[in-house]
Amino acid sequence: MDYLDSLEAESVYILREAFAKLDNIAVLWSLGKDSNVVLWLIRKAFLGHVPFPVMHVDTGKKFPEMYAFRERYSKEWGLRLLVEPCPPIDAVDPTLPPAARSAARKTHGLNDALKKYGFRGLVAGIRRDEEGTRAKERYFSPRGEGNVWNLRDQPPEFWNQYMTTFPPDVHVRIHPLLHWTELDIWRYTKRENIPLISLYFAKDGKRYRSLGDQDITSPMASNADTLDAIIAELETTRVAERSGRAMDHEAEDAFERLRASGYL
Repeated sequence: MDYLDSLEAESVYILREAFAKLDNIAVLWSLGKDSNVVLWLIRKAFLGHVPFPVMHVDTGKKFPEMYAFRERYSKEWGLRLLVEPCPPIDAVDPTLPPAARSAARKTHGLNDALKKYGFRGLVAGIRRDEEGTRAKERYFSPRGEGNVWNLRDQPPEFWNQYMTTFPPDVHVRIHPLLHWTELDIWRYTKRENIPLISLYFAKDGKRYRSLGDQDITSPMASNADTLDAIIAELETTRVAERSGRAMDHEAEDAFERLRASGYL
């Protein structure tokens, strides 16, 4: 078993634990590289089938390439796709910085969807190395009333022993990719030949490294136009993965405030 095999095996174990221990689970699909890997792993874990509804919380501001990808692969992979809308910007906390406020629409849309469907658990493709606040997460992360995350009161997870028993009224986030890095995602995507949105590949000296809404996401300077070139670039770059996300640069605590209120 090589390194990617061990990453895959642990994630598959977490997904099967979630399926066995929690009822009424959905998978969040942002259409990006990480959530595509999550769907790929779920199909491996359940013999080619995705036994959960797959939910895209849609701000209506995604790139056209992302919508085309969603329509194509939701059909090719046989997904039970739920597309849930987000409220207008006026419904969002006005004290947040502008880009964070725009991103927070997604939290409101997600919370509305949770009330609508009553999902007990949500599988999300976040990684510890993406951003400091996400590094504080757990594989099985309980949420309080209103989907609020108390990052100072989380269950311990030692030696791959996961807490999977929660009171029936507790909502749980499941994070099967916490132990992966950005490079791991790309190396696994190459090995498995997982489909990707074309925006990740360089065109005219720029490419997107992290995909969000069109109005708050920027491409980075890059000539990496193949999977091998992207991997080689990431092996040496010192540029942060989310450097193109405007909300990460507005205020020191903006992202933590979003996460605490339910943001992905």
